[in-house]
Amino acid sequence: MEHYCGVFGCITAGPWPNESNLNVAQLIRRALIGLQHRGQESAGIVTSYGGVNAKDMFSWKGHGLVNQIFTDDVLSKLKGNLGVGHTRYSTYGGSSDNNTISVQPFVVDTVYGLLAVGHNGELVNAKQLRQDVLKRGVGLSSYTDSELITQMLTLSPPEDPDDWPSRIRQFMESSPLAYSLVIMHADKLYAVRDPYGNRPLCIGRLNRLVNCVADNTQDAIGWVVSSETCPFYSIGAETIREVLPGEIVEISNQGVKSLEVVARPPSRPPAFCIFEYVYFSRPDSYLEGQMVYTVRKKCGKMLAIESYVEADVVSTIPESATPAAMGYSEHTGIPYVEVLCKNRYVGRSFIQPTTRLRQLAVASKFGPYEDNIKGKRIVLVDDSIVRGNTMQPIVALLRSSGALEVHVRIASPPIKHPCYMGINIPTKGELIANRVELDKLAEYFGADSVRYLTVEGLKKAVMEGAQVNREIGQCTACLTGEYPVDITW
Repeated sequence: MEHYCGVFGCITAGPWPNESNLNVAQLIRRALIGLQHRGQESAGIVTSYGGVNAKDMFSWKGHGLVNQIFTDDVLSKLKGNLGVGHTRYSTYGGSSDNNTISVQPFVVDTVYGLLAVGHNGELVNAKQLRQDVLKRGVGLSSYTDSELITQMLTLSPPEDPDDWPSRIRQFMESSPLAYSLVIMHADKLYAVRDPYGNRPLCIGRLNRLVNCVADNTQDAIGWVVSSETCPFYSIGAETIREVLPGEIVEISNQGVKSLEVVARPPSRPPAFCIFEYVYFSRPDSYLEGQMVYTVRKKCGKMLAIESYVEADVVSTIPESATPAAMGYSEHTGIPYVEVLCKNRYVGRSFIQPTTRLRQLAVASKFGPYEDNIKGKRIVLVDDSIVRGNTMQPIVALLRSSGALEVHVRIASPPIKHPCYMGINIPTKGELIANRVELDKLAEYFGADSVRYLTVEGLKKAVMEGAQVNREIGQCTACLTGEYPVDITW
C-alpha cells in the first residue's frame, strides 16, 4: 500500500533548550492542518530532544483528521526541539485495518540511534528494492514504500557508519523517483527530493511575532520543511526556497545547509507532477515560484480560448475549480455565478479510498442555487475528471433545477493512464476517458457538450509563469502515457 501524503518537519534554533517558547508539537499540528487536503485518513507526529535514544523521542499516530488525533493532552506528551509530521491517504489497498502500523512517520531503532522518516510519493522500483531488503534478512512489517525507504537508509553501509548524507545518497542512486522525504536523526533534519523533482518540497524560516505579524528582521527562531508553502502563514514562517530536484538539505539548530545534488541521467529532464497544479496543491501555495491559484486561472483562460461556447453564466464545481472558472469568465466576458452550494463538512470525494465512499460523498456534498440556475445556459467548469462518478449526478441536479443547457468544460486534459508515482489512479479501467469515447461523454453525463483543455494548453498555463533559475519540466504521464523513467511495476 503506497501513499499520496503531506510531510512536514520543524527544528528550533539553537542553543537548546530553546528560549523562544516554540512548542514544536503544537506547530507541527497546525502545519498538518494546513496540509490536511493532501490526506484525510491518518496522521502522525514524532518529536525529539535531539538525542539518539528512545527516551529522547516521542511519537503519536492515529486514524482520522489531524485535530481529532492530536488533542492538547496528546500534544503535551510530544516534547522536544525538533520533529516530523505526516498526513496521508492510501493510493490503493485501502485502509481497513484499524492499527497504525502503516501510519507515518516511520521510526526504526538502529545501532546509530533512532531514525524517523516521513515520505510523500511512491517508489517506481519498489518491488525490486523490497526483494533486495528481504534478501539481507530484514523483515518488513508492512507493504508501504515508507518503511522500505527507512530500512534501506539503515542498511546502506558508507565508509563512515554515522554518515547519514551518504546513506541518503546511496538510497537516491538506487531509486530514481518518486519521493520527497523529511528524515530526523539525532539533532538534525534532512530534506530530500528525488532527482526528477516529482513531488514538491519547500523550506521555510520561522520568525518572531511582533504585533501578531512575523518579523523577518530578527534572527530566526527555527526552520521548517513542508510539502507545500500554504501552512507557513499560519505558523509565522516565510518561504526560503524549494528543495531542488535531487537535493539533500541538512537542517540543524544553526540553520539550513545544502549538502549535494544527486543528478539525473543527462538526457532526462525534470518531471514535476503537473497534477499538483491541477488539483492536489492548495491554491494559495507556491510551486516553482508561482501561485497555484494563478496557474489554475490561466488554465481557465486557455480553456476559454480552446473551447468557447455561448452561455449565460460560467460556474464551477466548488472549490478547486473556482480559479479556472473565473479565468474562463474573465476571458469570455460571461459572468461568473455560483450554482452549487458546497457542504464544507464533507471530505473531497477523490480522496476517499473506496468507490462507495466517493459516491456517498458526492450525494451529500452539493445543493443547488436554483435562482441562479433556472432558465440559464451554464458553462460548468471542473478541474479534472478521473473516474467520472461526480459529474453525472451534478449535471442531473442542474437539469432538475431548471438549467436550459449545461456545457461541461474541464481545465485539464483527459486522464488516460495510471500513475505509478503516488496518485490514486491504479488502473486504466477505472478512468472515464478510457471507458467512454470523447464524443459520447456529453450523452453519458447528460450534458449538452463536454470539452477538455489540451496537454499543450495546460503546459502553457504552467510554464509561462514559472520563476526558477533552473531547468523545469512536468510529468504528464497520466495524460500522455509518457513516463519519466522506465516503469518496472
